[in-house]
Amino acid sequence: MFRRPWIVAGKLNNALQITAMNDAAAGLGLDIGLPVANARAICPDIEVFDADEAADAQALSHIADWCDRFTPLVALDSPYGLFLDISGCAHLFGGEAAMLGLVCDCLSRQGFAVNAAIAGTPACARTLTRAVQGRIVAAGKEESAIAPLPVFALGADDEITRGLRRAGLKTIGDVALRASHEITARFGAAFTALLQEALGHSDAPISPRKPLPDFVVEKRFAEPVATESVIAIALSRLAQMLVEAMERQGKGARRLEAAFFRTDGAVRTITLEAGQPVTGAHVIDRLFREKFEALADPLDPGFGFDLIRLSASRVDVVVQEQRDFDTRAQDNDDVAALIDRLAARIGGHHIMVYLPQDTHIPERAELAVPAQHHLPEALSAQWPQRCESEPPLRPLRMFERPEPIDVIADFPHGPPAHFNWRRARHRIVHVEGPERIAMEWWRQPFGIDPVESREARTRDYFRIEDSEGCRFWLYREGIYQREVRTFRWFMQGVFA
Repeated sequence: MFRRPWIVAGKLNNALQITAMNDAAAGLGLDIGLPVANARAICPDIEVFDADEAADAQALSHIADWCDRFTPLVALDSPYGLFLDISGCAHLFGGEAAMLGLVCDCLSRQGFAVNAAIAGTPACARTLTRAVQGRIVAAGKEESAIAPLPVFALGADDEITRGLRRAGLKTIGDVALRASHEITARFGAAFTALLQEALGHSDAPISPRKPLPDFVVEKRFAEPVATESVIAIALSRLAQMLVEAMERQGKGARRLEAAFFRTDGAVRTITLEAGQPVTGAHVIDRLFREKFEALADPLDPGFGFDLIRLSASRVDVVVQEQRDFDTRAQDNDDVAALIDRLAARIGGHHIMVYLPQDTHIPERAELAVPAQHHLPEALSAQWPQRCESEPPLRPLRMFERPEPIDVIADFPHGPPAHFNWRRARHRIVHVEGPERIAMEWWRQPFGIDPVESREARTRDYFRIEDSEGCRFWLYREGIYQREVRTFRWFMQGVFA
């Protein structure tokens, strides 16, 4: 596709070296790792591009997302490789040879230069891709398959590769004939482990980039689908299949993921969470319908989806409960269902409930938590009770952060006579207090004098009513400045 030679240059060992190139540049005798200055000397008009590791990593991640259509066990082999564990799924694509050709052809059509191999160990497959094209090795035949290959195919450091060549070991088979303790003494235990894995004598499992879902169902289409009705019907059938699979094990879904694979390689994943285990296909349909309607970036099928996958990545055991005639349990279920629908539309982090905290600090008396995950705790929480005949001790509206106010007091240590707040002057006619609340000194940062910290953070609260009948909750905080104690006043809240 590119007739003009070009290279990608990156800084390695404080020098610009070739990290990638096209076939035209390789035809000139250039090689990976060659300094850019040498490449310009060989071909003065060669085109040089700066390496972008972040963009390369992002592109590799996108390719890994696309490869999820073949197996959910996909691992990164940075900077340019991927591992796919195809155990038990090759028959879905007509066998290993057909699957290998399908993966390579699809990626080639997307503009990537790709080589792949199938072997019993990841190290053996990686070694094959560096020296041969599209090789499939049967289990137990790894050693004979890679023995004729040059030692650079192992992917070891350049220093180790040069050392092997200087020792007369030009092929992997030559290295394999040497005793393991000799190789370890000269080149290290890490290289010996790599060699044993490539030969198939040992195996190291891959680390998938995504955890394997608990339940997975999918639908492949012979012809790509793009209409909303067909997509909705397919998703509904998958939901029914998923519910049946979970029901056999007594499970319900708490986290659902729907993945839509486009024919051009793009993958769109929609995620849902539920406060209670979902055991009904109609509930899944309703939640996804709410999610699709609220998407800021609508689901774009492009030229169509050839695969739709529905998975339950987190499940809980469903406990059957016998309900009485009390309607509160039914009401709680309705509230949980409403929260799930709202969360699907606007996001679960926007729906909060409050839990009481064991503290006297006003701004720490409640803890805001997501309602989806803490609704039972909020329903059973015990809040402080007060007598209805008594006036409230805490304001109905409390500010997230106390606001400083200007106070004019008749006495230095008494309540204010006037105060200015938000450009308005208020004259005090009634005062209740003070109510002293000491801060939690054991939570203070290490190194602060306990006495100074206690005095600086002790608050005296006053319930105040001005001449207009408005009631406020103020407090003063004493601080030391040059061994002189002064007070600062703050507005904490407003009564109804």
